[in-house]
Amino acid sequence: MDAARTAEVLAALPLAEATLELLRVIADEDRLNALYDKHRGRGYEKLITFPQMVRMIGDALLQEGGSGYRAFSRAKEAGELEASMVAVYGKLGRLNIPLSQAFLADGTDPLREIFPVQARRKPPKSLRKLATVILDGKAIKNVAKRLKPLRGVAGGLLGGRTLVALEYATGLAIAMHAEADGDANDARFVPDLLPVVRERVAGCRLWLADRGFCDLNRLADFTEAGDHFLVRFHPKNGFHLDPSRRVRKGKDAQGRRFIEEWGWLGAKDHKKRRYVRRLTLFRPGEEDVILVTDLLSSTDYPAKELLAHYLQRWGIERLFQEVTETFGLQGLIGGTPEATIFQFAFCLLLYNVMQTIRGFVAWGQARDCETISLENLFRDTREELTAWSVLLRRGVGALDRFRPLATEELISRLRDLLQDEWSDRWIKARNKNPRRPASRTAKSTHSSVYRLLKTAAQRC
Repeated sequence: MDAARTAEVLAALPLAEATLELLRVIADEDRLNALYDKHRGRGYEKLITFPQMVRMIGDALLQEGGSGYRAFSRAKEAGELEASMVAVYGKLGRLNIPLSQAFLADGTDPLREIFPVQARRKPPKSLRKLATVILDGKAIKNVAKRLKPLRGVAGGLLGGRTLVALEYATGLAIAMHAEADGDANDARFVPDLLPVVRERVAGCRLWLADRGFCDLNRLADFTEAGDHFLVRFHPKNGFHLDPSRRVRKGKDAQGRRFIEEWGWLGAKDHKKRRYVRRLTLFRPGEEDVILVTDLLSSTDYPAKELLAHYLQRWGIERLFQEVTETFGLQGLIGGTPEATIFQFAFCLLLYNVMQTIRGFVAWGQARDCETISLENLFRDTREELTAWSVLLRRGVGALDRFRPLATEELISRLRDLLQDEWSDRWIKARNKNPRRPASRTAKSTHSSVYRLLKTAAQRC
């Protein structure tokens, strides 16, 4: 195929080129080698390098429907893999957890710089001087029972447990903290995760979290460095009303009744007892939403705006759903907690890449990011990536067109590629039915892979 024809064919694959441009930045070989050297722990490289592992897992998730075996087989067929299949799975299963954490955080840093300002979400007016970060935990489920100690175990299996930080403005998962035990309490990870986020998100931060993080110790963590919190109330702490402050009443944008109160959270003799403002939103037919915050002024921070902002916290739950269903987390490649955590970090990074592409598409179409279906956009992107891969195997010199781009050049290139790219298939369907609480009639059981493997090792 001549150069002109090659350029014509590749010009028809803008989503693939945009994705590869971004992956080129975050999966740069020098960057990955430096990351591995810093966080490898007791790991070592012989026949399989960390950049090679990243490429193969990327191929599995982007082109092979989440099948590690097919991706590893294709690499072996192409002469890119010298080691055996057993060695590849073994290497994946031993990847150090801090390496997976750094892989996500370090890989997302350039995406935050590239993400278009025009597509960033704005919080309510009173909160625009604060950088909102949403926290939530995720247990990695449905580990395959391939390892001998796991065979015959009843119920599902849990891989690692993670706590993820989502930046509200960009919608990117910017960091996570993970542990091997899927039964661990992710609220304990807060002191480990917050410093990583604070290194990346400048200014005064507002932490949004569910009731599992409404603990006096965690609230003390949130308010370090002058930060603030908006957290769902948990009755275990106890709320003691301040009789000197009048209870205020109002209605939110949907006409639902709310009250706001001031008082102390925690027992009188508790060292970390704190004065808070409590907001209660009454939702007929649904569970009431009760929040506590250290933003005490109802004039500076109206209750309507705080309630509306907190209710957007469910976006991180949607992120977990999309990562699971769209980016291949339903089929776990490895069987150890370490392998599941690395795959989860990789899926989050792919989500961030697609979120960045969605940001450029939204900018070009003057649309809100949230009106574009990430799932449908990714489906079309994956088709183009598959076509690109076939062209490469047929000898088309697609990669010759690439050269390293500076940040501003890359932003300009992505803008050129995506500003006119649009399909009505990408319009997100509107859910006219309100969200309903999950049914609890069928209770599933899960066992921690970490604990099962540890018990088996102790018996040997």
